[in-house]
Amino acid sequence: MGENLSRKRDYPPGTGLMLKILLISCLLGWATCQESQSMTTEEKTAIRHQIIEMFDHAYGSYMKYAYPADELMPLSCRGRVRGQEPNRGDIDDSLGKFSLTLIDTLDTLVVLNKLDEFEDAVRKAMSDVRLDNDVVVSVFETNIRVLGGLLGGHIMADLLRQRGERMQWYSGELLHMAKELGHRLLPAFNTTSGLPYPKVNLRYGILNPLSRTGTESDTCTACAGTMILEFAALSRLSGESVFEEHARKALDVLWERRQRGSDLVGTIINIHNGEWVRKDSGVGAGIDSYYEYLMKAYILLGDNVFLERFNVHYHAIMKYISQPPLLLNVHMHNPTVSVRSWMDSLLAFFPGLQVLRGDLKPAIETHEMLYQVTKQHKFLPEAFTTEFRVHWGQHLLRPEFAESTYYLYKATGDPYYLRVGQSIVEKLNAYARVPCGFAAVQDVRTGMHEDRMDSFFLAEMFKYLYLLFSEKSELPIDIDNYIFTTEAHLLPISLSTTQLPCNGNNTESVPVLQEEDLFTHSCPSTETLFPNNPSFAKTIRDGYKYLTGVGRAFHPLPIREIELPLHDNGMEPVEFLKSMGISLTPLNEVMAGDTGREHKGVYRVKLVAEVSQTPEEEVVVPHVVQLISPPFLGRTVLTAGPAKFGMDLTKQEHGVKGSIVKASPYTACGPIENTVELKGRIALALRGDCMFAAKARWLQEAGAIGAIFIDHREGSNSEETPLFQMVGDGDFTEDITLPLVFLFSREGAILTAALQEHHNVDVLLLPKERQLGQDKTEKPVSMNIKLRLAEEGELEEGPARGPTLEFILENEEVLLKEEEEEELRGKQQFCTTENERTEPCSAKSAQTLNTNIRPDTNP
Repeated sequence: MGENLSRKRDYPPGTGLMLKILLISCLLGWATCQESQSMTTEEKTAIRHQIIEMFDHAYGSYMKYAYPADELMPLSCRGRVRGQEPNRGDIDDSLGKFSLTLIDTLDTLVVLNKLDEFEDAVRKAMSDVRLDNDVVVSVFETNIRVLGGLLGGHIMADLLRQRGERMQWYSGELLHMAKELGHRLLPAFNTTSGLPYPKVNLRYGILNPLSRTGTESDTCTACAGTMILEFAALSRLSGESVFEEHARKALDVLWERRQRGSDLVGTIINIHNGEWVRKDSGVGAGIDSYYEYLMKAYILLGDNVFLERFNVHYHAIMKYISQPPLLLNVHMHNPTVSVRSWMDSLLAFFPGLQVLRGDLKPAIETHEMLYQVTKQHKFLPEAFTTEFRVHWGQHLLRPEFAESTYYLYKATGDPYYLRVGQSIVEKLNAYARVPCGFAAVQDVRTGMHEDRMDSFFLAEMFKYLYLLFSEKSELPIDIDNYIFTTEAHLLPISLSTTQLPCNGNNTESVPVLQEEDLFTHSCPSTETLFPNNPSFAKTIRDGYKYLTGVGRAFHPLPIREIELPLHDNGMEPVEFLKSMGISLTPLNEVMAGDTGREHKGVYRVKLVAEVSQTPEEEVVVPHVVQLISPPFLGRTVLTAGPAKFGMDLTKQEHGVKGSIVKASPYTACGPIENTVELKGRIALALRGDCMFAAKARWLQEAGAIGAIFIDHREGSNSEETPLFQMVGDGDFTEDITLPLVFLFSREGAILTAALQEHHNVDVLLLPKERQLGQDKTEKPVSMNIKLRLAEEGELEEGPARGPTLEFILENEEVLLKEEEEEELRGKQQFCTTENERTEPCSAKSAQTLNTNIRPDTNP
């Protein structure tokens, strides 16, 4: 059974609330919604050739400038060798001095029909790659990238050899390398629970005195639950069942440790006792591929237990986490509580997984939301809020959005998704391409690059994009005979029938779902169940087309009113709109005598803006580190970012003052060694290697009275990079009481240079507006403008609900009219009082309203 897809069933149209949002969007933006046209064969061919050229640029740059290093540094035009470049903490655990990018790219070369390059790459892997290096690596990353890459490469090489056209010299060398690597990863499973250690030394294992590992106690759910595809494939190709057995055992533990009330799992688990360390539950970072591998293990291995477990989890996800188009994080023990206001980019894989299950409607909704975010920010930020603002601006050229785009096109045949893919290609070329490859984006708001091109960019992004624009007949393999791993490596689904299975999992029976559907126990098929009906996806997408406010074009109508598709003799739509609180008046009734014209089917809608003093959007309040000891005396002021946890400096009238001392170790990711020197002082610590909250706890325990974290990215500064608020670790942070601020690299260098020169430097941590020596100016009044549609006759027959602004349409412009007091002479204004009664405004209240609204207020 292949990765065939299908439509689940028809769904009802969007809700009344969404229609309101759509109507208001069109009224304010004068939008014309145009669906993308179909794509010709010539266009698809041109884009496919462009993708090949981009791949050649990226892969060629790696081979020219970086090989045999693990990864390419595209800005420096050299390879990244572990130990020779500044340590990046856990990020570097993917690097094992085993030519990572070459191994990860092997089967991509075959998919793109670059068979000469593939044959050359296999020879290089056989002759150059060593797997016994004395280096500590991530078990999870090494499994999905290197073991998966070796297996995908072996499967492709063996296929080409069997065809008799090339690779006749190949005799399973990549499989032998995969088996060797599998044995080097096995020591990670030597725990009482069966959950693997997160790291292993390739040469010395876990517990050897030279291994430099074995002290970890926690791992992420995805780290432990994303082994079954590669390990089972290795077992069935090599005949050694030990790999599949260990991977199945880890999945058993995660299943048994699920929260029985909600059927959800947490993010981080203790590998020794199975207790949850972080109890937030979602479908993004830390959990994502656990769910993916349950579904795909069923497809690859044909074992019903994996599908049954997936369906139980999926039911819980759709009940608690999925709030279309959003995918939230909740507390696994109290799933009605959302634990954070942002989403991470890794969840972009989930619509593709929903397509695999046949649940297309929520897949289309979430994918469209993600597409709108990419329109707003060019790429998916590493994390973004539920209001679609940037939370973490980094973009690492992740492929998950392209992956889901490919699945949706395969399921629907809708050319819209080809246009989405085209936009991915264009943005990569416009904003990520550099002379030596493609560079990750440090911040989507500034477009600054980062000197990194992760191996998954070649392994996944180009594979999904090429497949999106290719017909089956144009591919060198039958793609339907394979399943994609989470790193997009190809494993043949024939493994379930051509190889002997491992012993099945013996766990308690899976609870029967109360609500089952067509695809609860089946693998959907496009050819038999899903009609080629692109309008199905369009009707769902249209409700989310302008979700983020981006994409609405201004097209003035010949008549400066708002046209709606209503007719004088068709009152049903009018009554329907009235039921939603939208009142319409025929234009010829309100405009009689003004224009001398009648416009059938044209209506005027009056919008009333309610002025609210309560901000709805979270604002980053700039802080400062002010040097106050001689010789600075307050004249040196460094802009800093605040934290969402710890002491709130905005509530400290005079800020926090103290002498600064560098923490040792400088990253503050472990016990502080200079506690005597640090006690009663403000600590300086370098960003990286662990979470801000972990650093804060170590410094607080050491007796520091405050902490200044300095960015480890060289050259970053507050003038070019937007400030952000440091966030906690997703867990309880009320125990942290220190004041915490963040300095970018350039400002941090000024501070550390001052400390080095003068040894005793006193600073003041406080909000920027309260810095010493600053003239006190009137603080601007911020406000939100909330729109509502007036009831019919409300403005004419009775008072408004408080201070109002009126949108007036005249003289080819849309004006926001501020009615000055003298212009209102002879008219009556109304205000809402504290007891919520509406009464005539006094002259003072009217004046206050007008003076508080500044010209730069953005409604």
